[in-house]
Amino acid sequence: MNRSNAVANWLFLGCFLVLVQILIGGITRLTDSGLSITEWEVVKGTLPPLNESEWIVAFDKYKSIAKKQYESIHNTMDLSAFKKIYFWEYFHRLWARMMGFVFIIPFFYFLYGKRIPSNLLKRLVIVIFLASLAGIFGWIMVASGLNNDKRTWVNAYNLLIHLIIATSLFCYLVYTYYNYAWNDFKSKIELNGLKMYRWLGVFLFIQIGFGAIMAGMKAGLVLPYPFLIPKFSMISQMIGDAPAFNWTAFVDYEPNPLIKILVQFVHRLTAYFIAVLALIFYLKNRHLAVISQPLKVFSCLLLIQILLGIFTVSFSIGKIPLVYGVAHQGTAFILLASYLWILFRSKSI
Repeated sequence: MNRSNAVANWLFLGCFLVLVQILIGGITRLTDSGLSITEWEVVKGTLPPLNESEWIVAFDKYKSIAKKQYESIHNTMDLSAFKKIYFWEYFHRLWARMMGFVFIIPFFYFLYGKRIPSNLLKRLVIVIFLASLAGIFGWIMVASGLNNDKRTWVNAYNLLIHLIIATSLFCYLVYTYYNYAWNDFKSKIELNGLKMYRWLGVFLFIQIGFGAIMAGMKAGLVLPYPFLIPKFSMISQMIGDAPAFNWTAFVDYEPNPLIKILVQFVHRLTAYFIAVLALIFYLKNRHLAVISQPLKVFSCLLLIQILLGIFTVSFSIGKIPLVYGVAHQGTAFILLASYLWILFRSKSI
């Protein structure tokens, strides 16, 4: 297969744009901006309110349609402050639209010029499908927090689906880039502990899912302790004040700290398990020259990610820290890209 540098650069740009979109989504979530736009207008919504009266209408819609969030956390907000949270949700949607143009227009240009081989075309159709699905579930997620007197934020499980789709899109596009841009790479090897490494990828994916639930439930605020060693009296009080621990508690999780404690515990436990698996894999394969570089990158990123997780929880006093939270989310996806880098250089796929 003859490689086109223009097509390779376009695929790399697509990976970058998706990563930035995920980061903007993280900022939108951490600034409580996601419910500020109460309508899904694909065409008309391209433009924000253009005058004071339009801004007042948008603000009034937020106060009535996202009433629970407004009254719970933004009841002292004025129009100027509303414009700030509106910006992040608007920017998130605008970036999605921009990605569509950046992807679709070159796609048809390269297709017309017969510069997209058949195997790449099949992959790109899947990329377009996943991107469309992410947009649709993005609105379903937002809608779950609107016109709901019991929900301060979007539904955590809808956020999970939205982020898992975005994660699938990012991973598939990154591996598509590797497969196309490095198609002449021949020195693939057999990994030691290949089955274990594949399970490591599964747990990385699961960990991102639990991270989404953590974010949706604001679970990091419940126990802001880096090693899960809070005062026993605090947990006892939470257990005493919590509603019954049953299936309904998982559905209506917002008033139940026990569910959030459980999610946070599993998220942290999975992180330690991933670290152990990664260490064993590193010791088994550090002598293999072909994957030496990506293996070192993956190991360093994993260490940074664990530290960022500890810092994020440690500073989650009343509010999730924006910088640490976004850095933690962004590093997770760069870590996934490095994981796929090792897979590509092996005989794993």
